[in-house]
Amino acid sequence: MSAPQRNLELKALDPDPRRTLEHALALGAHDEGLLHQRDIYFHAVTGRLKLREQLDPPTRPAELISYLRPDRGEPRISAYRVVTVHDPQQLAEALNDVLGIRTVVEKRRRLLIHHDTRIHLDDVEGLGTFVELESTQRDEQRVGEIRAALGITDERLVARGYADMLERRGRA
Repeated sequence: MSAPQRNLELKALDPDPRRTLEHALALGAHDEGLLHQRDIYFHAVTGRLKLREQLDPPTRPAELISYLRPDRGEPRISAYRVVTVHDPQQLAEALNDVLGIRTVVEKRRRLLIHHDTRIHLDDVEGLGTFVELESTQRDEQRVGEIRAALGITDERLVARGYADMLERRGRA
């Protein structure tokens, strides 16, 4: 079996997404457009398991994503696997039969790319707006530079994932 992929992640509240977008573009990030995604989270023995559907535009295939990531506010390493799914409805039904659905997260995501780092500007239904950084090279210095350029302060950092936050609000 192959080793999982790894990236360095950081998530924060984003009180001013328009400003964050302007600063990311000024930094040299490339705007890859707006995505409308639904993540169906299933109960898992370890880590997290979600089926991601691209609702609009539906040009990208669905993905089954398993990942392990500590719940900490500071940048953290995530180990993950992504599998392309050609029949997401059938897979969701099969996984629900044996694991059960934990929660569903729906979001509109503006995707920006700066070198090896993905910048997600997320508007999450029921939660609000967030900025997320994911560095495939696990480059803490670059993530720190982007964080500073976007004005992401320590008090805005978020330790938990969207599914966890929705569950805490009672929307599971």
